[in-house]
Amino acid sequence: MRVRLAYGQSGLDVEVDERVATVVEPVHHAAAPDQVAVLREALRSPVAGPPLRERVRPGQTVAISACDGTRPQPRHLMIPAVLAELDGIVDLDDVVVLVATGTHRGNDEAELRRMFGDEVVDSVRIVNHDARDRDSLVWVGTHGDGVPVWLNREWVEADVRITTGFVEPHFFAGFSGGPKMVAPGLAALETVLVLHDAARIGDPRATWGVIHGNPVHDDVRAIAEATGVTFSLDVVLNRDKDVVAAFGGDLLPMHAAATALAKRTAMRPVDAPFDVVVTTNSGYPLDQNLYQSVKGMSAAFQVVRPGGVIVCAAECRDGFPDHGSYREVLASQPSPQALFDAISARADTVPDQWQVQIQARIQSRSRVVMHTSFLSDVDLATAHLEQTHDISDTVARALAAAGPDARVCVLPEGPQTIPYLSGERS
Repeated sequence: MRVRLAYGQSGLDVEVDERVATVVEPVHHAAAPDQVAVLREALRSPVAGPPLRERVRPGQTVAISACDGTRPQPRHLMIPAVLAELDGIVDLDDVVVLVATGTHRGNDEAELRRMFGDEVVDSVRIVNHDARDRDSLVWVGTHGDGVPVWLNREWVEADVRITTGFVEPHFFAGFSGGPKMVAPGLAALETVLVLHDAARIGDPRATWGVIHGNPVHDDVRAIAEATGVTFSLDVVLNRDKDVVAAFGGDLLPMHAAATALAKRTAMRPVDAPFDVVVTTNSGYPLDQNLYQSVKGMSAAFQVVRPGGVIVCAAECRDGFPDHGSYREVLASQPSPQALFDAISARADTVPDQWQVQIQARIQSRSRVVMHTSFLSDVDLATAHLEQTHDISDTVARALAAAGPDARVCVLPEGPQTIPYLSGERS
């Protein structure tokens, strides 16, 4: 049978034997009939606390946190909806939109215009957060389990702080959105390195769909609570990246309501592990680089048998990417197991190590084969990865090698659907 994989902006078709294949997809929800109206309702009738307009006074300064270009947040809808609610209360000159890059690169003007729309770019100041720029950061104390916290100065000094994001399962923070739009989104590199250190990332509770008891999310939540958020707005999206539902209000109750819907939509039980799992990184913009594509590998890793094969289709138009230390760290050891052992033994943390640690764990326990359009076989070999130019043939060969009872699972939307073995998670 033919299965359409989310890949780049155009998708990719593969053939699998329907007799041995299980396709796992999110529960599909149609887009809200009027997505702007849904956002407006979330701002005016929040999950908890008063409406946004009642939390803002004339003359106040406002900072709005939004996802960077690697995330499919509908910023072009969400930011105008927030600004419309602020209209008549605050001056646009007193508003700044902060692109919560975490440790990612900033977005250039062309990207910002695609992300937010020309009207927002031309009317409101937009600033890329820079985790490495000391002058743009301010110390706010130690929070959570000993996390030293520096946050974006414009965020901390604003009278009103509004987070906007979208909620989906996250491979070590449990779920995206909510408090993650403060830290790591607007945090210093030093803060992120502690939040993502080997001990936290290596904890078995630091995984998809787990928030409470997850050492990463527990500290992320503690930072946001301690430093203060005025109002939060999150959405849940369908596979077409359209808004299904919106949630607004006090940060934690809002996020709890959004994660409950995301969990019902995106987490699917399966009966037993598979010999082969085909996955993606949900297409553009999430599959822009190999670094982000570890999420697709991780989704597949939840249900692949030990020693099985993961085939990950990710376009990687932005390469590894070239910025940051990800490629350097990947190539620093002769094998995935050696890489995993080296990171696990470190007392300190280096940039991009968390993604490498998860990738190394996956590759040390399974064979990972990539299909990309912008990374060469040599490029992938430096990351201890293989390349396939024919996914269907690679799957057929892997199944034949695994024996007559071999089975394949296909995750067309990658980490938009998180499979798990029945009984392992509620």
